Amino acid sequence: MANITKLTEQYIAEHPSVKDCLKKGLINYSSLTRKLCKDLDLDLKKNFDAILIACRRYHRKISKETVLENKIIKILADSKLEVKNKIVVVLVEKDIYYGHIIELHKEIKKKSELFHIIEGSNTITIVTSHEFLAIVKKLFKNKIIKVTENLAEVTLKSSEDLEETPGVIAYLSTLLAENGINIIETMSTWTDTLFVIAEKDIAKVMGLLRF
Repeated sequence: MANITKLTEQYIAEHPSVKDCLKKGLINYSSLTRKLCKDLDLDLKKNFDAILIACRRYHRKISKETVLENKIIKILADSKLEVKNKIVVVLVEKDIYYGHIIELHKEIKKKSELFHIIEGSNTITIVTSHEFLAIVKKLFKNKIIKVTENLAEVTLKSSEDLEETPGVIAYLSTLLAENGINIIETMSTWTDTLFVIAEKDIAKVMGLLRF
């Protein structure tokens, strides 16, 4: 019984959406028990009652905790939303001349325009305004792997609570994905959360992020 209780609590803890629904009393215990048995490859007939009891006990154990989703929504509701359109994302090979990155940065910053670099293991992603695409193509030429245009950058400026609250990025990603919105790139800098999306999705995203 002790082992079943441990497995049950561990399973629920590893599935935040299940845990939040359990806190809110939105879970059908029988359905959760069957799902848990299936995912953990446990004998349903043999373990059904023990798992069901463990789920109910865990509910009582966590019901007094603050629901994580409520805290996340509070942070997002207090956040400021900024949107910039006419954005491009350029993927280049990593073995480039880094002086060109510095040169590009200087040109973009002269006009105080958007400029981000994401360095991966084999590639570098450049996110900037469409007006600098010609310069990017001139500097990196045959090192360019892919260019994606007609994009927008959405920035959420939040309080410092963001840094100490787990699940904010996951919540936003799930919210957008469930509404058919693809995230091209995502970045974060302390209290800012940035998403690059298709321009055609701007109105939909603005509606979803009005908490």
